[in-house]
Amino acid sequence: MSGVAFKGLDLNLLVTLDVLLSERNVTRAAERLHLSQPAVSVQLSKLRDALGDPLLLPGARGMRPTVRAEALRGPLREALETLQQAVAPAGPFDPATATQDWRIAASDYAAATVVQPLLAGLRAAAPGTRLAMVDMVPARIARQAEDGSIDLAFHTFDDAPPGLRQRRLFVERYVLAGRADHPRLRRRPTPAQFCGLEHAIVSPDGGGFRGATDEALAARGLSRRVVLSVPHFLLLLSVLAETDLVAMLPERLAARHPGLRVVAPPVEVPAFELVMLWHERVHRAPAHQWLRGHILASLAG
Repeated sequence: MSGVAFKGLDLNLLVTLDVLLSERNVTRAAERLHLSQPAVSVQLSKLRDALGDPLLLPGARGMRPTVRAEALRGPLREALETLQQAVAPAGPFDPATATQDWRIAASDYAAATVVQPLLAGLRAAAPGTRLAMVDMVPARIARQAEDGSIDLAFHTFDDAPPGLRQRRLFVERYVLAGRADHPRLRRRPTPAQFCGLEHAIVSPDGGGFRGATDEALAARGLSRRVVLSVPHFLLLLSVLAETDLVAMLPERLAARHPGLRVVAPPVEVPAFELVMLWHERVHRAPAHQWLRGHILASLAG
């Protein structure tokens, strides 16, 4: 078959040819195809014109294939079976036998509060899978999800890029934390005492000394002493455990570190909502659906 002939050939004609070569009878082929006999005869005529060969000739016991038709029969059947498999619905995902690789973009906060708690269950349910954690760069999330560089991302709802699917995971509030024996955290401090403490802050963009807490204080005509800015929560937790510095921490993160003392802050700081983000291209993929469900189940438990 020439490239020109194939380009203009209706796939339905190839299906008809496959059945005709199997049945060698127009009437029986029409029954299998749920078409009328004249319709199948018309399609056979089109096949003959397209391929430049009579393909099937009248014989004493039905139609007899030409040499060209016999040569086509095996490759055509194999090609149609391959195509059928390619367009068939994806089968169910079996985590016990899966060898899937997943890539998740998350901050150290999301890694500690979402990913780390699900790891034991993930390894038990899907031991042949692998999980790669990559740095979460907000400006890159949409592009990475679109090109397949990541499967999922965890980010705050307010700053989530548009165009991605999302599912709310939880709402997080802030607490005041310091080392377990911090002398000035035996009880909830007053606003003045709070502002007099030496504070540390996480600044993901690097070097910032102001955050949501400072905005809340400014609304009341107050300000605090921020003496340390770090890019990650992991470093901040170590600093709090070894110094008299204090910090406003997400409650779930603080709860994972029993070496810290946690008290309610004297100023209300707006909570944030953490969401799971993914691209439409993987929304219906069975493996991806299973992973999202596993994450939600681990948080619910």
